[in-house]
Amino acid sequence: MGSASVGSGTSGRASVGSASVGSARVGARASVGAAAPPGRASVARAAVRPGGSGFGPPDGPDDVGSLGGGRSGQGKDKSKAAKRRRRTNILTAAAAVVVILLGAGVVGGTYFFDDVDLPPVASEDQSNVILDSKGTVLAKLGEQNRTVVPEAKINKVVEHAVAAAEDKNFYKHHGIDMKGIVRAAWNNFTGGDTQGASTITQQYARHAAVLKDISINRKLREAVIARKLESKYDKNQIMGMYLNYIYLGKGRYGIEAAAQGYFGKSVTTPAGQKNAITPYEAAVLAGIIKQPEPSATHKGYDPTINPTDAKDRWEYTMANMLEMGWISKDVYDKRKFPTPIKQPSSTASKSTANKPVGMVMRHVRAELAEMGISSTEFDKGGLTVTTTIDPDVQKAAEEAGSRKSESSPMNDKPATYQAAVIGIDPKTGRVLGYYGGDDPNGLDYGGYMSSNGEEIIGGQSPGSTMKIYTLAAALKEDISFKTTWDGTKLRPNGTKISNAGADPGTVCKGKIKYCDLETATIKSYNFPFYWIADGIGRDKVIEAARDAGIRHMYTDDGKLVDLTKTDKSTWEKTGYFDNEVAFGQYRVPPLEHAAGVATIVGNGVRHEAHFIKSVTRVDPETGKKSIVGSEKLDGKPVFNADQMSNLQSVMKEIVQVDNRDLRNGQQGIGKSGTWEFKEGSGDTWFVGGMPQLAATVWVGGAKNKVELKESNGRDMFGAGTPSKIWKKFLDAVIKAKDLKQEDFPNRVETGNPDSPFANGQEPPKVETPANNGNCVLGIIGPGCGQDNNNGGNGNNGGNGNGNGNGNGNGDGNGTGNGDNNGGNGDGNATPSPGDGNGNAPQTQQPTTTPTFAPDEGNG
Repeated sequence: MGSASVGSGTSGRASVGSASVGSARVGARASVGAAAPPGRASVARAAVRPGGSGFGPPDGPDDVGSLGGGRSGQGKDKSKAAKRRRRTNILTAAAAVVVILLGAGVVGGTYFFDDVDLPPVASEDQSNVILDSKGTVLAKLGEQNRTVVPEAKINKVVEHAVAAAEDKNFYKHHGIDMKGIVRAAWNNFTGGDTQGASTITQQYARHAAVLKDISINRKLREAVIARKLESKYDKNQIMGMYLNYIYLGKGRYGIEAAAQGYFGKSVTTPAGQKNAITPYEAAVLAGIIKQPEPSATHKGYDPTINPTDAKDRWEYTMANMLEMGWISKDVYDKRKFPTPIKQPSSTASKSTANKPVGMVMRHVRAELAEMGISSTEFDKGGLTVTTTIDPDVQKAAEEAGSRKSESSPMNDKPATYQAAVIGIDPKTGRVLGYYGGDDPNGLDYGGYMSSNGEEIIGGQSPGSTMKIYTLAAALKEDISFKTTWDGTKLRPNGTKISNAGADPGTVCKGKIKYCDLETATIKSYNFPFYWIADGIGRDKVIEAARDAGIRHMYTDDGKLVDLTKTDKSTWEKTGYFDNEVAFGQYRVPPLEHAAGVATIVGNGVRHEAHFIKSVTRVDPETGKKSIVGSEKLDGKPVFNADQMSNLQSVMKEIVQVDNRDLRNGQQGIGKSGTWEFKEGSGDTWFVGGMPQLAATVWVGGAKNKVELKESNGRDMFGAGTPSKIWKKFLDAVIKAKDLKQEDFPNRVETGNPDSPFANGQEPPKVETPANNGNCVLGIIGPGCGQDNNNGGNGNNGGNGNGNGNGNGNGDGNGTGNGDNNGGNGDGNATPSPGDGNGNAPQTQQPTTTPTFAPDEGNG
């Protein structure tokens, strides 16, 4: 046979014989361990397949071409040249058969070629399973819909069915079917139908070594690798590798994905237990392997596509199972062809296809990267990601914000309008509901996350909702809500500060020059916030926003600034941020704003907003789960709790003013916001929430800014449609979760009413004419009632009542002549008759708080 070098351990090539056989050279090095192209399997069946190998999806068979010229279909060519070609083919085929047989002998004793390495066990790409917080599958993501399962956990009836369908002597042979090799070689050289591997071991060998072409070279290498596999691994191990590899149609790779897809069952459920795969179902799955997808010449053996041929194949498999003793005669006699469940096909799950919740997946990818799970590792699959998404909260967010929802306030709005609705648990930072648009593959209006989860690509101007951070900064600087501010003061450049078009004469009920901060917050006037930023420094406002949860902010010229990686030295540069940051000029991603809102709702404790609760991976060998990533729930106090109670109490008033009281009397806090565009509104917001859930709503233009109008044609503001969405969202959550009423902390008034940062003018003094103890109508003073209906209270006198204005006289009992009597003093003096006016001396103070002389009664 020549000087074949066998088992030398070198990488050189050995030749079979010293002479070449024809012109065919065998032993060329194979590339091993490479991945198969996405969507294509690389193993074929032994039997002659109509129209292809049966292991690849329908984009074309893996076994392409033959070494012979094929058959033309035009009749036999009787020319001399054709006869010479046929004789050559026959002689070459005969020589090839000899080579195969000689090679087989070497394989049996000496591993044939020393340069054919045993490839490593293929690490099959799997899908990643994405779950909501209740364990329901949101999506299966990855190149292939596959779940690798340990062979030891696979129901034996499944393994036996596959062996019966594909290789009934699998447990008896040593990996090679010589008849199949000879038959394949002869057919290929004589122009017969293309044929692939024969045994299950050879099929897996072909996949592991990425041997695709049908050729003598490939067949010999396949045989070598099959023998080496059989020497290193036992039959169960080889069967397990094969079952986790095979393609079974509809984008399902591996036996587990197929069992779940066709019957809604797992192959790991032990026989005899509820929902275990039956022998009849196992035979259906095994029958699909021969040809999973339709081809040009055959419909394949998918029972949902070609039930007739699938049943024939099933009968063949069942008969072999009986013959091999893998099922009893009773089981065989009672056989009934099972009906697969109806389920959409996909290489990725259809569960989130075209559904808004699918937008969550890009945020999942981003967080996985932050956990150190690379895109390569993600694409390899096998991860189970449990998200924070609560199905009840998610449903409420979608129904409140989607224009497709008939009950949404957006339902009657133009297609150019878009909303985002985000619900975050303020106690944990978990994103429980997220609506960022109806198209999960489109623009993410909630977080402006790119489709690959790698970068932020936009944001919107928060308008007056940004004031919650300005107030947090102000409270930190000891500014009280009682401070007053001058709304007539011009900017340093001489321009007025806009107050959303409000008439200066009506601002703060005419007190525009000394408007208190609490009223300015409720009415959302801008001027105090500009001067707060000017006084304490706009960097303090930006710091408060950053500490609350806003990480990114855009400059007017579109530069994205990471606030966590920059500071005052950058923020105050020309072209970055001015004092208008205090009332929301600069764009931010709504999701980050929602995180900041959750910090305010959560009493000043920041929890990082996140979409992932845990990430686990299953060991394909043992089936054991290991945690590879988990959420961090530790909160960081960033604002004083008393100061937050102060802010929350003012925000409660905003909810009441806007008539947005929540279901079942649940306390809520809120803040509206609007940023202008052209002659109207371009971004509108309503943010806030309840102790159990922080809620952020944005309404603006879809893709491009538009002038937002309500259905009645008037300009839209945050207190309009956004606040209605906000209320609908929270009310739906309260109802669905049956939430019990929970209150915010009681208000603690903080800050200095005389803060040096405040610039309000002194209010005009009210001069009250002196009198001899008589009440002057409408003026609050000693011995006078506060209005014409009720008497006032003296320092030592009794409580006046009724409509009269009676004054006590010293320590005695004064009696009025009005509709009712004056109050009672502490002394025992005899009351003065007549008109009810005592003669006690008194002084008047031009203050808003009554001041009384000692021992003075008050009618």
